[in-house]
Amino acid sequence: MRLRALLDTDALGLRLLGGEDELERGVRGVMTTDLRDPSRYLSGGELVLTGLAWRRDAADSEPFVRILAQAGVAAVAAGTAELGDVPDDLVVACARHRLPLFAVHESVAFATITEHVVRQVSGERAGDLAAVVDRHRRMMTSGPAGGGPEVVLDLLGSDLDLRAWVLSPTGRLIAGSKAAGPSLPADVCARLAAEQLAASRTGRRGPHRVTQGQTTYSLFPVRGSGRSAPASHDVRETVLSDWVLVVEADAGDWAEERLDLLHGVTQLIAVERDRRDAARTVRRRLAQEVLELVQTGAAPAEIAARLRVAAPVLLPGLGAAPHWQVVVAHVDWDGGEVDGGPVAQALLEEILVDPGSTGPEHSDRIAVAHTGDEAVALVPLPAVTGEHDGPGTGILADALLASVRDPLTAGLDGDGRLTLGVSAAVHSAEGLRGALEEARHARRVAAARQGRVCAAGHQELASHVLLLPFVPDDVRRAFTARLLDPLRDYDRRHRAELIPTLEAFLDCDGSWTRCASRLHLHVNTLRYRVGRIEQLTGRDLSRLEDKLDFFLALRMS
Repeated sequence: MRLRALLDTDALGLRLLGGEDELERGVRGVMTTDLRDPSRYLSGGELVLTGLAWRRDAADSEPFVRILAQAGVAAVAAGTAELGDVPDDLVVACARHRLPLFAVHESVAFATITEHVVRQVSGERAGDLAAVVDRHRRMMTSGPAGGGPEVVLDLLGSDLDLRAWVLSPTGRLIAGSKAAGPSLPADVCARLAAEQLAASRTGRRGPHRVTQGQTTYSLFPVRGSGRSAPASHDVRETVLSDWVLVVEADAGDWAEERLDLLHGVTQLIAVERDRRDAARTVRRRLAQEVLELVQTGAAPAEIAARLRVAAPVLLPGLGAAPHWQVVVAHVDWDGGEVDGGPVAQALLEEILVDPGSTGPEHSDRIAVAHTGDEAVALVPLPAVTGEHDGPGTGILADALLASVRDPLTAGLDGDGRLTLGVSAAVHSAEGLRGALEEARHARRVAAARQGRVCAAGHQELASHVLLLPFVPDDVRRAFTARLLDPLRDYDRRHRAELIPTLEAFLDCDGSWTRCASRLHLHVNTLRYRVGRIEQLTGRDLSRLEDKLDFFLALRMS
């Protein structure tokens, strides 16, 4: 479609500020961004919608417009809601680069313009999907009239004979078309999500092709509008929250027109993602209010009143006040230049969803706040009446990351780390402060472990493990080296397996017969190995103190 056609559509609320001679340019798509450098997401011919959040002062307009012009975009449409009017420096920069510039009236949503452009471009490029978009203008609206992403996926199946699914960044199935048949197996979903995250971290443009068994899938990233995204081009700020459209086909064989159509479909699905993010605002605000009350030492009665407000929002129809659990997450990026708090918040909102559930709305029962690099989730558990009148099983740290560890490790890609801590369930406002501290302590225990993605639960805080994260690194290294380095050196020279023998001996509580049986050794051979351990270290494994030192050294190594 032509730029002039957009200007002539009154419902879009566009006002031309410059570039009248360029109105015959063709528009091949639309992109919404507030990134200072969106070049990696541009392929040319787009109408770029921006809320101007990238602009800190007048000097920012020239480099922003130059990047767009070099990428070959068709025009820029700037929203007026943020600054009240389009700044003159942006008008001048667009004129210098012969880039048409529109102002968007504050009453017009970017989603309205996006839907119109996608619909029109699809109709002009290829008739197969034009009918899809035109017949289902309401498919991304809320309420009974809309259908969410399932509707557009069903139409991809019926009109284009494509099996398609939408996955979260952790591989959870958000939507699937009827034509797609049975849901993708969980392991396939996790693999596809991991491939998408890894590809995004390298900056490669989609679609990304992945072969699983005999089937080839093409992965199209689904990104939000970007109007609330930081004015930065660092992919780490959003990569762990992007959805992905999975199509069972090899997009490498497709014509450019069909690729454009699928990119248009991702923009329609992004409208649903933006609606979901907007719906989380109330839950986030509730969590932030409770967190501030708890951290500032507010009276239990005041916290209890806020919890009574939160309970009906998070668990509609609940008759009694629920029990609560607290989950704390921390995302660290190497270098520290990326704020980990919003990333951790988005991850908790996704991770705490039952991995077996589908759809975009199953995080309604989770309220997540963030402060600094830390995110805190307030998770309600329906009270279970019975002999002990206690809470249900709740969240178990060991199982929390089992289904999402591989995708998240790919997204963290060697320079990021996620650690989680889970509290026990509490049933009153008085217990919430303790639950928060308990979750934070558990997270520090997780941070002391090896791996990019680690979690620890409250059960571990009653043991020696609680103390280990607080031992200074140089003390830990010296302690473990003094006890274990002589054994490691001996094992390396003689292949004697003294370290595995020591671990088994301690695990068997010093029982010679049980340890020998576990290691498939004669007791005399075991006694020889233990004697060698004592000789090399100067310790006596019949003494409790020396056993404990070895035990802690192995845990800290």
